[in-house]
Amino acid sequence: MSPSRKYSLAAIVLSAVMSLQVSAHNHAGEKPTKDPVNVVAMTLPEIVSGLKTGQFSSQDLTRAYLQRIETVDRSGPTLHAIISLNSSAMKLAKKSDMRRAQGKEKSPLDGVPFLLKDNIESKDLMATTAGSTALIDNVTGRDSPLVAGLRDSGAIILGKANLSQWANFRSSHSVSGWSAVGGLVKNPHVLDRQACGSSSGSAAATAASLAAGTVGTETNGSIICPSQVNGVVGLKPTHGLLPIDHIVPIAATQDTAGPITKSVAGAALMLDGMTGWQNNYAGSLDASVVKGMRVGVLDFARNDSPRLNAQFDAAIARMEASGATIVRIESNDTPPEFGRASRLVLGSEFKVFLDAYLSGSPADIPIRSLADLVAFNKENAEVEQAIFGQDILESSLESPAMDSDTYQDALALIRKTTRDDGIDALLRDHDVQVLMGPSGPVSPRADVVNGDVWPAWAGAGSMAAISGYPNLTVPMGTIAGVPVGVSFMSGRGADALLLSVGLAFEKTGSGSPVPQYKLSVNAEDMRGL
Repeated sequence: MSPSRKYSLAAIVLSAVMSLQVSAHNHAGEKPTKDPVNVVAMTLPEIVSGLKTGQFSSQDLTRAYLQRIETVDRSGPTLHAIISLNSSAMKLAKKSDMRRAQGKEKSPLDGVPFLLKDNIESKDLMATTAGSTALIDNVTGRDSPLVAGLRDSGAIILGKANLSQWANFRSSHSVSGWSAVGGLVKNPHVLDRQACGSSSGSAAATAASLAAGTVGTETNGSIICPSQVNGVVGLKPTHGLLPIDHIVPIAATQDTAGPITKSVAGAALMLDGMTGWQNNYAGSLDASVVKGMRVGVLDFARNDSPRLNAQFDAAIARMEASGATIVRIESNDTPPEFGRASRLVLGSEFKVFLDAYLSGSPADIPIRSLADLVAFNKENAEVEQAIFGQDILESSLESPAMDSDTYQDALALIRKTTRDDGIDALLRDHDVQVLMGPSGPVSPRADVVNGDVWPAWAGAGSMAAISGYPNLTVPMGTIAGVPVGVSFMSGRGADALLLSVGLAFEKTGSGSPVPQYKLSVNAEDMRGL
């Protein structure tokens, strides 16, 4: 089946159901753009509609994003969300416009610019650094399969997004969102707040309208957390839905990539493109699925923040108003050895899979193993360890082999806890189709002195991450300008269901908030909260 045939139903449904109109909002404090297209607050479906109707060209769109990167990321608020740009972006946009003029566009995403987290390879002339100067020359000439899917759809790879170095698997005292290559990513809503990690640059760039959408990766929370604190939609798909070839790894049993956008329909479109238009995620969106649906509310996943709990209670009420039946879930037991077992599994897999990645890179890089990386960081400590150390890297060198009983027992424990005794049990025992909880706590200030200092955690995203089951976060509001999100989880392969549930929730609110680039939160901001 040709790509055009595969996407046709999705395009028809989106056009009919979404009734898309291009927005033209400005960020607070920004000068109106003179460019033919104002991308601020535009969702991906709106962009697709604008290209289709000729409201603007791919060249107009790409130029607008490049201009925003210069004025918002490189100067102005200086978000540090972008590590590198594709020098061929405008040339690719021109080719897309020519295809569209001839009626030969490859998909609804033809001519749409996207950013990739900088641990995902593309065959464009950009290094894949994982935020480390050790990989500054890691230009591989390869597309990760998800990138190939986007490229075959006619999408433009605009550049690479900053990230927590080594996907936040380097130090137990790390600063999320910092890398030696890209610096510290700022949250565009409140600039001194955490952008979270490890897909910090991807989420911040999406929120700040630096691309139509971005691709992040997650091992344990790295799509969900940055998406929620930056006020955007993030989908951590079912593990294995997207191949992880040519992505700098942590743990193959948990690693996955996923879309980060400003709307649920946009996430569905991106997932369609990344999977070769095989599953019709956008075309199957149906907000009515929540009518009569039993939704399990994870009350045990709350923290002690009254304001966050008030937002979550309001989100529950919105779901109930949409026709869902709410089922309260007060507890879920986790064995005391779970945390230790989880860390052991990650360390064991990291050593094996990072060694394989580094040794197999076709680029001329100075490291070919985890041991080489540890030595490189010591030799270049002024740059690489300027803010925090590498205790996780060092301990991973001593992790048990993957064929050992120690590793196998730990893997069995965490899978049973998150699958059989976790999400599967919660769905079955409470007779619910979907689980609902906060996506995380309110983002704290970034602290480069003490490392990450988060409030008591809220949410149950680790169950989805470790089980390999899907998790979707959708904006549910803000607290003093700081975004918070709500998560929807379900069993393996329930990606399409979660997207429809997320769409239903999205329709009850205001969607992704427009960043205000506030310097900080002060006492006046707290009045009335």
